[in-house]
Amino acid sequence: MKNTIQVDQRTKTSVGTTSDVGTEVSKVSISVVAVFGVIVGLWSLASLVGGLVSSGGPLALVGDWFKAVFGI
Repeated sequence: MKNTIQVDQRTKTSVGTTSDVGTEVSKVSISVVAVFGVIVGLWSLASLVGGLVSSGGPLALVGDWFKAVFGI
């Protein structure tokens, strides 16, 4: 007679990451501020280019700026 033993072996593996809610909120906040910074930068660049085109060049832009600020 043979003596056999059946062994049922189960291995449990779990991979998980835990993150803090505050960390995730900070990541989103930094991303939103960065996006708004890019938008403001592009807007200012477009405004400068528009001013250069409408005034006729960089020297004319500076002259027109002084006229507008000082009321000359």
